[in-house]
Amino acid sequence: MHTVTANGAAIPALGFGTFRMPGPDTARMVPAVLALGYRHIDTAQIYGNEDAVGAGIAASGVPRGDIFLTTKVWVKNYRDSAFHASVDESLRKLGTDYVDLLLLHWPNADVPLAEQIGALNAVRQAGKVRHIGVSNFSTALMAEAGRLSAAPLVTNQIEYHPYLDQTAVIGAARAAGMAVTAYYAMADGKVLADERLRAVAARHGRTVAQVVLRWLVQQPGVVALSKTVSAARAAENAAIFDFTLPPEDMAAIHALATPDGRLVSPAGLAPVWD
Repeated sequence: MHTVTANGAAIPALGFGTFRMPGPDTARMVPAVLALGYRHIDTAQIYGNEDAVGAGIAASGVPRGDIFLTTKVWVKNYRDSAFHASVDESLRKLGTDYVDLLLLHWPNADVPLAEQIGALNAVRQAGKVRHIGVSNFSTALMAEAGRLSAAPLVTNQIEYHPYLDQTAVIGAARAAGMAVTAYYAMADGKVLADERLRAVAARHGRTVAQVVLRWLVQQPGVVALSKTVSAARAAENAAIFDFTLPPEDMAAIHALATPDGRLVSPAGLAPVWD
């Protein structure tokens, strides 16, 4: 599996995401994707499936050290005391004594960012986390978080798909040595019905999902999360490192972005977007 290097972290370029995945499906799919060669698993406290991810990893037989495991602290746990307890609970559910990457899931203006970043650094210093980062942060919040952090931030996990231009965030991340991790790559299924993407896929003898995932990982410093409850589909999604999209296809897919392309912007959580 190809990796993206960011501020000392080597992150597998294709990850398996578990957002909105019920526990039984998670416990079934995690060992299935690990058997297919995936080595990056992404979950979060708010997903309610960390225990199933842990069970899946244990059932897989793949050594823990071979897996890049990400989880995210939920916004209600950002106060220093709650933060530490929540991380300990996540580790217990995941059946591990550390995670490879711990993220702040969304901005939360009710807790000083310095307190949030301080807690991230503290659990890293304690050996419970190898790397730290953020999710759904604007460029301004990324810059402030970077200034406040003793340890380097390695990624900003954001919504990114062909209909959403994330040039500003990607550029800021690269300048800071960070990766961008793309979620919602399929735009909640919208890409699958797009005739323009179907035409690109047909030219390459690939699925639309493969083309979109390839478009993402072919961009420097971009990690892509894929999600499916089908082992066959997961195998297809992993088969993206044996072909390259030419510059004209990359540009054509970038050109699909629209001003109203954002799909995920929950009230009370979303920052002022770039």
